[in-house]
Amino acid sequence: MPNKSPEPVVFEPEFVEGVRLIFEERIVFNQVLGLRISDIRPESVTASIAMREDLIGHFAHHRMHGGVISAGLDAMGGLAVMAAIGARHMDEAPEKRLLRFNKLGTIDLRIDYLRPAIAEKFELRAQVMRLGSRVATTRMEFLAPDGKLLSCGSGAYIVS
Repeated sequence: MPNKSPEPVVFEPEFVEGVRLIFEERIVFNQVLGLRISDIRPESVTASIAMREDLIGHFAHHRMHGGVISAGLDAMGGLAVMAAIGARHMDEAPEKRLLRFNKLGTIDLRIDYLRPAIAEKFELRAQVMRLGSRVATTRMEFLAPDGKLLSCGSGAYIVS
């Protein structure tokens, strides 16, 4: 008899909206960056940042500041951990799972800047590589509109 693969986890609209509210509105610095969630799944998250004048790092080349890229990728690592925690505790109500993010924080962050970030809009992606009981590790990407990898990162986050 063949093994049945587990049913994929699908988040409730209340959970997705709660994560969006936390990420886009309650974390005020994410508002400053202009981060907007595009997709949130247990295995990966996607968001975007639109280029603005106040995010420019080099005035002559009109490229995004490295600090914006770093902060955006750090935020995405945290968002990926939120999704993974939410998926791990699907037996709980969405409101209860949203409370699990209170202790989430960055422990370590590494960013590699591969190409200049010059475009009108950028896509950011992240996934959790391992979710332990105390620490989660993530991998993140910062992409041009054509999908070209501009920067990548890895992070470690405290989860309890």
